[in-house]
Amino acid sequence: MKILVTGGAGFIGSAVVRQAIRAGHEVVNVDALTYAACLDNVAEVADSPRYAFEQADIRDRAALDKIFALHAPDAVMHLAAESHVDRSIDGPGDFIETNITGTFNMLEAARRFWVAVGKPGHFRFHHISTDEVYGSLPADKSVLFTEDTAYDPRSPYSASKAASDHLVRAWHETYGLPMVLSNCSNNYGPYHFPEKLIPVVILGALAGKPLPIYGDGSNIRDWLYVEDHAAALLLVLQKGENGRSYNIGGENERTNLELVETLCAILDDKRPRADGQSYKEQITFVTDRPGHDARYAIDPSRIRDELGWRPSVTVEEGLALTVQWYLDNEAWWRALQSRIGVGQRLGVSA
Repeated sequence: MKILVTGGAGFIGSAVVRQAIRAGHEVVNVDALTYAACLDNVAEVADSPRYAFEQADIRDRAALDKIFALHAPDAVMHLAAESHVDRSIDGPGDFIETNITGTFNMLEAARRFWVAVGKPGHFRFHHISTDEVYGSLPADKSVLFTEDTAYDPRSPYSASKAASDHLVRAWHETYGLPMVLSNCSNNYGPYHFPEKLIPVVILGALAGKPLPIYGDGSNIRDWLYVEDHAAALLLVLQKGENGRSYNIGGENERTNLELVETLCAILDDKRPRADGQSYKEQITFVTDRPGHDARYAIDPSRIRDELGWRPSVTVEEGLALTVQWYLDNEAWWRALQSRIGVGQRLGVSA
């Protein structure tokens, strides 16, 4: 199968690209190489004869049409998006243009190509989205996001992703474009851009900096190891039912404070502080993010029951793998620390 992957130089997209090439697929990586992208993320597969890279912005419809015509993909995995909630608070315009208008351009380019080649039944447009479109859950652990949960986005980021989800469903219902859609919980793992919580904590701890936790640290997230997510995405693309959505969760709920304390304990073991103290001493509580959702948690029953997928690691196992990866790959993250906004507190302008 030849798969066109948008955002394939980003965090989740690059994991998809790496796994797809290993699985024997052909991959066309389309990425604008904005601040959070890094071609080093796909260096291990870049020399494969089954890999091609096209630098293009999904806001550029003409460029997309050319790429579809040149490469004639069997499927699309649309991951390109602005994704950092704090940045969406400071600058929502980029999120509207990329996540909504960019998705519209992708849908129209895909539809034009699909029609031109005779509307093949095997074609799929897989839109990758987030559980944040569902809003916030109560503390009651019996309440989970399902594929039927009503949308209730609370940030510019989640609102833009909700809008893109609706566009994908509309193009399926109105034009018959074959599609599958997935909504995931919080990802973590190797190659995570150092502006998100887990890499911020790991790198801040190593640098002896305060480890910022928003509010009182009670916000709960369901954590999904990125390699598990990539495997699930490829499975949904190939085996998911046309027109259906799938929630992908790690079955690993933790409060932000619990998560950070686990990271500190792993670092205490793998890279002890010179003074013998725990990295937990660096934890600092800061003013909460505006509109900070209290809890996200996914019910993954559909993907488990219909497609047989479950996460392969617990959050403790995945975090240990992640910490070790950052310890072993300092050259990768050092090169990214000078990029705009990295290491700064964002999302406080509301």
